[in-house]
Amino acid sequence: MGLDALAAGNVAVVTGGAGGIGLAAAQRFAAHGMALAIADLREDLFDAAAAALRARGAAEVLARPVDVADRAAVEAFRDEILNRYGRIDVLMCNAGIQPGSDIFDTSRSWQRILDVNLGGVVNCCQAMVPGMIAAGRPGMVIATGSKQGITTPPGDPAYNTSKAGVKVFTEALAHHLREVGAAVSAHLLIPGFVYTGLTRGDRTEKPAAAWTPEQTAEFLMRRLAAGDFYILCPDNDVPRALDEKRMAWAMGDIIENRPPLSRWHAAWSAAFEDFLKKV
Repeated sequence: MGLDALAAGNVAVVTGGAGGIGLAAAQRFAAHGMALAIADLREDLFDAAAAALRARGAAEVLARPVDVADRAAVEAFRDEILNRYGRIDVLMCNAGIQPGSDIFDTSRSWQRILDVNLGGVVNCCQAMVPGMIAAGRPGMVIATGSKQGITTPPGDPAYNTSKAGVKVFTEALAHHLREVGAAVSAHLLIPGFVYTGLTRGDRTEKPAAAWTPEQTAEFLMRRLAAGDFYILCPDNDVPRALDEKRMAWAMGDIIENRPPLSRWHAAWSAAFEDFLKKV
């Protein structure tokens, strides 16, 4: 299982694969001589992405404008891949948006964020993974989550909700694959601060604290080789130990019956800082 799926002649599907983390991961798959099927709505990036993938050794590249929130479009993309290549061995559900949100937003941005970030993962997995299981070959599913879906900091509730859903769905998928004895494994990529189109904003240069998509893809490959489900990425600012402390505190809100998001609660800020200092 796992990295056995990364082999010449096999096929990797990457959503949000025309740039950022998706393209960086696709290039790693291409280096194994795989064929790449890229779904993205940024058609202006297709030519450069295809050239980069071929330069890394991709056997073939198929790039299509697919809205992962549209189940019919996802199924049509799947059918085109199977008609052309006859197989899907790796599925990376990476497409995501982060336009910003507030709790009482009335612009329908909540619906779009949930439809793409969570619905896109569900659509792609439900459309493609049953066939991967039935094929009986080693396969791999990678879903891109977020630390914001675990510690859920204030400021962007729709994005946090969508990524919390991705975590829960991917955990359930991994359990199902294990229970049915599938040769397909599932993995949750949890990026740190990565400088991509999603996080760039008005910046023209990578912040010192951020990793590049290439660093994130390299870390992904190392942890896939180790068999990790939770692929928790550090960055140039936050080491794993600090991430673990923040996540443990977030879970402690439930266990200790603290106010929700107590890390940002004035009455609990000192206790949180003391918690960080404990070994």
